[in-house]
Amino acid sequence: QVQLVESGGGMVQAGGSVRLSCACSGGTFNYYAMNWFRQAPGKEREFVAAIRWSSGTTYYADAVKGRFTIARDFAKNTVYLEMNNVKPEDTAVYYCAAEFTKNYIGTYQPTLHGMDYWGKGTLVTVSS
Repeated sequence: QVQLVESGGGMVQAGGSVRLSCACSGGTFNYYAMNWFRQAPGKEREFVAAIRWSSGTTYYADAVKGRFTIARDFAKNTVYLEMNNVKPEDTAVYYCAAEFTKNYIGTYQPTLHGMDYWGKGTLVTVSS
C-alpha cells in the first residue's frame, strides 16, 4: 500500500524559506506524478506543484511560479517542495499526493479528484 508522509512544516517569517518533504513508500513510483496541494483556512484545496517521477517534468500554479521548486530524490524516494520568498497568503496545510499516470494522454493536468493517494498534510504558517 502506497504511503505518503509529509514533514518540514512550521512557522516562518514572510520573505523566508522552508522546505517540505514527502517520504514515499509501498510502491514503485516510476509511473506516478507527485503533487503538492494546499488548503488555507476556509478555502478549498488547491494545486501547488507537480513533478513526473520518471522524466522530472515540473508544473506550477501561477501563484507560486518563480518562488517554489519541486524536486524528487530517487535514492530516498522523497519529493521536496522548496518554498522561497514566502508570503502570508502561503499559509496553509500542504498535502503530498500521487497520481498513477502510465496511461495518461496529453499534457499533465493535475486535479483533486485525479489523485490516487494522499498524505495527511503538514502545516505552514507564514507570519508578516
